[in-house]
Amino acid sequence: MTPTLVRQHVSPTASASGVDPGARARDWSEIQERMLVPLYEAVYDRLDVGPASRLLGLRCGSGLALLMAAARGAAVTGVDSASPERLALARERLAPDAPRGRGPAGGGRARTTPGLLGAPPAPSTATRADPYTLVTVFEPVGGHADDPEGLGALLAGVLPLAAPGAAVVLAGWGPPERCATSSVLRAAAGLAGTPPGAPGWRAARRDDLEEAAARAGLRPDGSGRVACPFGYAGLDSAVRGLLSTGLFDAAIEAGDAQQVGKELTEALHPHLRPDGTVWMPNVFRYLIAQVP
Repeated sequence: MTPTLVRQHVSPTASASGVDPGARARDWSEIQERMLVPLYEAVYDRLDVGPASRLLGLRCGSGLALLMAAARGAAVTGVDSASPERLALARERLAPDAPRGRGPAGGGRARTTPGLLGAPPAPSTATRADPYTLVTVFEPVGGHADDPEGLGALLAGVLPLAAPGAAVVLAGWGPPERCATSSVLRAAAGLAGTPPGAPGWRAARRDDLEEAAARAGLRPDGSGRVACPFGYAGLDSAVRGLLSTGLFDAAIEAGDAQQVGKELTEALHPHLRPDGTVWMPNVFRYLIAQVP
């Protein structure tokens, strides 16, 4: 059986603003998602993720982090409330007969487990008997307007599925001065005229992760920083990758996709190298908390 992928409520599609959700999901899967591979690897190495691990990945997107954990032998379950298109790609990626010889997690076969959740996450006899040992939220804080409030509520709702002492990992952008991409996101979103308070990118605050953990009743138990440079084959790839994050959808709705793409391209020019590639050094932060 395949690893479980549970979709909670589905947010409204952005197609009315000229955004193709399917194309955006493919761009995320093929271009952008791999930028955080160093973060996934650092966390899995630190927590010794392997055959004894039962992982619940929240905001799992198209499933690359799940695939990497499964390749280490972990039993994985993915949950995503925002994009059924990304979740569909995750199902393809984690299917038992999916090829494993390419990409960051290539060379292994996913360890599969019977599905424990066939509906929105809720405690059950099965999950209490065999609870999760690790819960991850790798989508960086700052990508949602309601973070850390919304993240804290999301975590609080699923913690009954986790074992006492289980690790919960939250990720966020590092200091803006250490993240070249922060200036690109800030400039492009601002120039596009995103209304104040609209969903979209915002700069990370120093205590975002700690605040989200506290709201969920978690105890911090360590943290770390990981270099995650964003590198693209060219400007077109960079624009498509960054647009796939969804952080510009509010700007597109406020203006138009062509204008947002133009502003984003201009903001990327300082990071364009002589060979035509785009390179932006970034540092991401993660917090490890513990379920009481």
